[in-house]
Amino acid sequence: MSNGNDQHRAAGPPHEPAGGDGGPAGEEGRAYDIAALARESAALTLAAEAVHWPRTVRSLLEWGVAKPLRAPGGDGRDRTRTTVTVPGDKTGDEARDEAEALLWGVAERATALWAAAGQDGDDLALTLAVACLHTCCRLLSSASGVAGAERRERLAAAAAARTGATLTVVPGGPLVAAGAPDLTDHLGCPVDAGPVAALCRCGRSADKPGCDASCLRDGFDDAKDPRRVPDRRDTYVGQQVTVLDNRGICQHSGLCTDRLATVFHAGSEPFVTPSGGRMDEIIRAVRDCPSGALAYAVDAVEARDQVDWGGTRPPAVQVTQDGPYRVTGSVALTDGAGTDLRGGSQGSSTEHYALCRCGHSQNKPFCSGMHWRIGFRDPIRADDETPSIFEWAGGLPALTRMTRIFYERHVPGDDLLAPLFATMSADHPERVAKWLSEVFGGPSYYSGQYGGYSHMLSQHRGRCLTEEQRARWVELLTRSARDAGLPNDPEFRAAFGAYIEWGSRLAFENSQTHARPPEHMPMPHWDWRTAAGPPGSRISALAPATEDDAPAVPLQLPAPGTPVSFGAHIKPLFRERDRRSMLFAFDLWTYTDVRDHAPAILTRLRAGTMPCDGAWPADHIAAFARWVDEGTPE
Repeated sequence: MSNGNDQHRAAGPPHEPAGGDGGPAGEEGRAYDIAALARESAALTLAAEAVHWPRTVRSLLEWGVAKPLRAPGGDGRDRTRTTVTVPGDKTGDEARDEAEALLWGVAERATALWAAAGQDGDDLALTLAVACLHTCCRLLSSASGVAGAERRERLAAAAAARTGATLTVVPGGPLVAAGAPDLTDHLGCPVDAGPVAALCRCGRSADKPGCDASCLRDGFDDAKDPRRVPDRRDTYVGQQVTVLDNRGICQHSGLCTDRLATVFHAGSEPFVTPSGGRMDEIIRAVRDCPSGALAYAVDAVEARDQVDWGGTRPPAVQVTQDGPYRVTGSVALTDGAGTDLRGGSQGSSTEHYALCRCGHSQNKPFCSGMHWRIGFRDPIRADDETPSIFEWAGGLPALTRMTRIFYERHVPGDDLLAPLFATMSADHPERVAKWLSEVFGGPSYYSGQYGGYSHMLSQHRGRCLTEEQRARWVELLTRSARDAGLPNDPEFRAAFGAYIEWGSRLAFENSQTHARPPEHMPMPHWDWRTAAGPPGSRISALAPATEDDAPAVPLQLPAPGTPVSFGAHIKPLFRERDRRSMLFAFDLWTYTDVRDHAPAILTRLRAGTMPCDGAWPADHIAAFARWVDEGTPE
């Protein structure tokens, strides 16, 4: 691959770490390493142009990697004015593969150098370069399989050598997230941004929430506006609790005014009337304040630790819809000089805060609500895409808000349900929200963290729920959905109501002492058509033991050397109850359905999770495996 200049053909020695045979040690060695990275980055920029990588990648490499690292050396000369090596004279896929290998190599070496420096030795140019290199790897990588996995693992391992979740505000540039804070979108779904991420804060990136170097290329003014709301804390004394508020750091999300309008008043004074609501509801609203503007005191003693959730929340960054980054879990926030920016305002929290994403805040890097005034918008869904029930509900945050209201507000005062949930775990509301999220089409959080259907089943065994308790659970959860502001349209309420009726009846059945619930049912998945299947398609936990145990036709296993066929040998393996329990997905008595799902069925048979009420004998599994090996003949 040629860039029109024969100088690129000359190759210097390969990059070696400081302190090795290739260079000096200590501070001089670090400068040597960064100079080597600068030369490699210049080569990488040439390679990107030569193979016509996307504009975003080329901009990130030029403005976020090569230019920041191209600082003058001690003699005042440009450190990159030296012979550099780029991929050779190749074309097509071979050239692109070689350029991509160079990218990952530079990213890995830069990350290792950045991680070795540690928190106290930050080089802002290197931090920016590492974040932009990781972003380029994410945007560009076409590697898959073992090679691709190894690349990602090496890069993640290099970044993991530096511990602690951090956010770094690059002056005039992006927000750099490192140390693996949990990065999610407004629905609570993971955002794949890589181990070190460059996040947009100018509002102009075409790769939101990722940075595309618009801020660096076009100039981004991230100074605070002298006209911003003053940094002043106001005190509102009530009968049970005193509310403290600093309008100067408020992001104006409206969470407090929308959810507790009798206490928090939009557009009127006084803004807070603490005697207008119950103490528990005020505390809930204060703790949910995303900017840290609100706090509360009891008997004139500020409950700072309680407002900050007792430091129990893991590091997390939520990319809100059309709004700021909401940060929780005590994620360190530093500027270019390494100064901690948290807690600089009166009463502000170091555990949670909101950062500007539209580029127009008057209180940068913090959000001041300007995204609402300027009409900042994220890319919208295509008109032909139908949202899942999970998405339409508002995702995991909305469902968690509903379950918290249910268990905090409604259950404690109910004579039927309060004794039932008196010993529940502290995270029970979050667990139920994750179950509902997965059922309604969201991420598999419940299955991944708690064990799926089998775990849920274990929570109901032997509890002997009554019909009255089941009906009250449905009633109060429906009320909580309304209180939490979940959608009120007929379609959503019909789908939501159908599932909680169906699910609560299963819970009632499975809780009885004589129940025999199937152990390995898959997680239910509910869509706008519902996924319960027709009446009778589910195995009842209260059905007699002999019900539907007979095979479709007399069972006859294939003899050795006898050709296996679906009709003679495979279909009889499945009982009526097996067929009915899987009709929500496919028909076990239909050849094409079993043929199309044969590998997945065999995996579950071998794992003992299918049938759902007990594992097959080894000879039955062997017959099915033989049928698959012989090409699934009809």
